[in-house]
Amino acid sequence: MRRKILKYLKENDGYVSGQELSNQLGVSRTSVWKVIKQLREQGYEIDSVSNKGYALRQSPDILTKEEVELNLNTEFIGKDVKVYESIDSTNKQAKRLAVEDATEGTVVIAEEQTEGKGRRGKSWSSPPKQGLWMTIILKPKIHPSKASMVTLLAGLSVVQAINDCSQNKAQIKWPNDTVINEKKVSGILTEMSSELDLVNYIVVGIGVNVNTQTFDDAIKDTATSLYIEEGKSYERAVIAQKILKKFEQNYILFLKEKNLKLVLDTYEKNCINLSRQVKIIHHNEVEYGKAIGISEEGHLIVLDENGTEKLLNSGEVSIRGINGYV
Repeated sequence: MRRKILKYLKENDGYVSGQELSNQLGVSRTSVWKVIKQLREQGYEIDSVSNKGYALRQSPDILTKEEVELNLNTEFIGKDVKVYESIDSTNKQAKRLAVEDATEGTVVIAEEQTEGKGRRGKSWSSPPKQGLWMTIILKPKIHPSKASMVTLLAGLSVVQAINDCSQNKAQIKWPNDTVINEKKVSGILTEMSSELDLVNYIVVGIGVNVNTQTFDDAIKDTATSLYIEEGKSYERAVIAQKILKKFEQNYILFLKEKNLKLVLDTYEKNCINLSRQVKIIHHNEVEYGKAIGISEEGHLIVLDENGTEKLLNSGEVSIRGINGYV
């Protein structure tokens, strides 16, 4: 009922009478009043005027099930959203839920992660009330060898979502980081449970620095946030909705071909690495080349210093710019 009342308030610019809400929802006006009281306690600024009703003046930047599911309009991604105030990591919780037979498309969101992780075991700072930390549970009928492509889908989806609401252009740093002005604003961590020839589940962890204002000295030269780049705060629930919608669209296209064929053109147009010289790091070895494309399987196609074309696997190498992160 709280989600429905919130939806009514958000969709009406003026006042909505308590009687109208009561009639629409089939509940008493006292029940409506109790929900209004709960919403106010969460930080929603709601005016109430006798004989006119209630009007929503301002919404807080909070991550709740109601806010994320509101107007999501997806087929299956985000139909079940689980929100936690603080958790070890959304990926860990998603894996626990996947084992317990959570449905495909279930989304785990946390205000704070105490053990957030990025690729290659690096820690991911996940302070409360600043960023978007969420994980999507997937159960695709694909061979495990194709699972890494889901990571690229997630990266593309984040870039598309941010570009829907940002003045500064977001781009993909292959395979899945999102950068604005050549600084990282989002990262992806995809993990899988599989058998020899089938996937049990995939969890796609997405971290976005939304309203972060400062970073530690160790990462301040390579990290940024939407707030820093745009000079304004964003509603994180809206960013989550945009990402989930874009991801579902891209994921459905991926499942049709079991590769990136149907999203490849869009991915390449948004990839900052292409047509640039790159540093290729493999264990302790470094070589150089020029990024010229992305394969349908998600490999980075490069020309090495001898002019030989190579396919790079994101699970085996790291890519950097010649003089820095990008």
